[in-house]
Amino acid sequence: MMLRQIRPALVLLVLMTVLTGLAYPLAITGLAQVLFPHQAGGSLVRNDGKIIGSELIGQSFADAKYFHGRPSATTDTDPNDATKTVPAPYNAANSGGSNAGPTSKALIERVQGDVDALKKENSAPIPVDLVTTSASGLDPDITPAAAEFQVPRVAAARNLPAERVRALVAQATEDRVLGILGEPRVNVLKLNLALDALK
Repeated sequence: MMLRQIRPALVLLVLMTVLTGLAYPLAITGLAQVLFPHQAGGSLVRNDGKIIGSELIGQSFADAKYFHGRPSATTDTDPNDATKTVPAPYNAANSGGSNAGPTSKALIERVQGDVDALKKENSAPIPVDLVTTSASGLDPDITPAAAEFQVPRVAAARNLPAERVRALVAQATEDRVLGILGEPRVNVLKLNLALDALK
């Protein structure tokens, strides 16, 4: 008697598990691979046939001849003490912001240090995305204003005319999606690859 009552529930559980846990994800994954193979594969960026990054995850560029992205607040486990964390910029395995609030002394000191360094680089107003982290800590893009701010440094480091570098920034600037979603942006990795490709 009890088995007759439980059997439909078990059959439905197995059926829904197969449909929603196996068939549906496989169908959507297959459809994505056919319709959007680049995006479904992680939007990987290749250079000379080698994968060097993704359009979706920022990277650290410290050299003066490269454009720099937003600061990243991601961390990783300290190799010397597993109970602590250490900064690990653009750590995709630990995506997230710092959760530091506007009264955080560490945040204020970090932002002030970034502002002081940027003031030595350029006397123009500093775009906010050059001193603030994104919610994910992985943002691959900067605003056109942040790219423009860095043009003098990059041009000087590469012995290029500023107008040539500025033209590359304009070419790399992507508009809003469908003209209304998001903000104009510059993918830092793609821009730096375009710089390296200059003869």
